[in-house]
Amino acid sequence: MNQIKHYLATAVLAAFALTTGGAATAATDSAKAMKASADADYKAAKKKTGADYKAAKAHCRPMKGDAQKTCKAEAKATHEKAEADAKMMK
Repeated sequence: MNQIKHYLATAVLAAFALTTGGAATAATDSAKAMKASADADYKAAKKKTGADYKAAKAHCRPMKGDAQKTCKAEAKATHEKAEADAKMMK
């Protein structure tokens, strides 16, 4: 009878160990997937930021003098803020 209890206790402990180990692996996999997703979001935001900046500078080209300087300064400020926001995604 004691031998049966010993085997039963061993089986229960083994099942518990396998279950908690699987949960840890699932949590690790989930964390890796979230990091990969965040990296992809960051890269996409960075690419969009560059494209938006290029378009904003092109919009300033036909302007002259102070209007062009102001336009370019605003485009640069908007670009820098967008880059900072993208870094927050990381």
